[in-house]
Amino acid sequence: MTEKEQILRDLRRRIDRFIDRTLRDVRVELLDEFGKNFEREAFFNERWARRKHHDDRSRGLLVRTGTLRRSLRAEVTDRRSVRFFTDVPYAAIHNEGGTITVTRRMKNYFWVQYMTITGSKDGTFAPQLQRKKDGTLRNNKRNRELSDEAAFYKAMALKPVGSKIVIPKRQFIGRHAEVERILKEIAENNLKQAF
Repeated sequence: MTEKEQILRDLRRRIDRFIDRTLRDVRVELLDEFGKNFEREAFFNERWARRKHHDDRSRGLLVRTGTLRRSLRAEVTDRRSVRFFTDVPYAAIHNEGGTITVTRRMKNYFWVQYMTITGSKDGTFAPQLQRKKDGTLRNNKRNRELSDEAAFYKAMALKPVGSKIVIPKRQFIGRHAEVERILKEIAENNLKQAF
């Protein structure tokens, strides 16, 4: 093997190592940053719209069970790019915003949630609102929060089938100036290490 071939071979190996390391680092760093958007309740520095009803401070926006945040995935494709994705069906409407049409099934869900919170007269749901001995509602923090939530579910259940609900854009994944900065920083660091 000639010296020129040796140099080219070494250069290819360094380039391949640079590409592999950079893609791996991009996958890890950006996946972590996209996850942090749920803690920030913002897409980096762009704050998410607050909920109109049940603005409960005990949990963050887009976080009820944590399923959406835990569903974020990333994979290196064809040694040329990194693809970020989620398999949660409602992720796109939250990330991009839009409108959804009220269906009979949605109305039923909202009624069930309302009945679960308030308790039903036939006893099929255990009442969660706390009552005094005389049957009136207690005026405590828990009841006030549940009452706000119950009012939200009742309002949603009373919407006519076919009406529209506007879901505000609460982007948590995608292009941003901060993403570009992170990409540049990773590439520069890996370039220094490789060469």
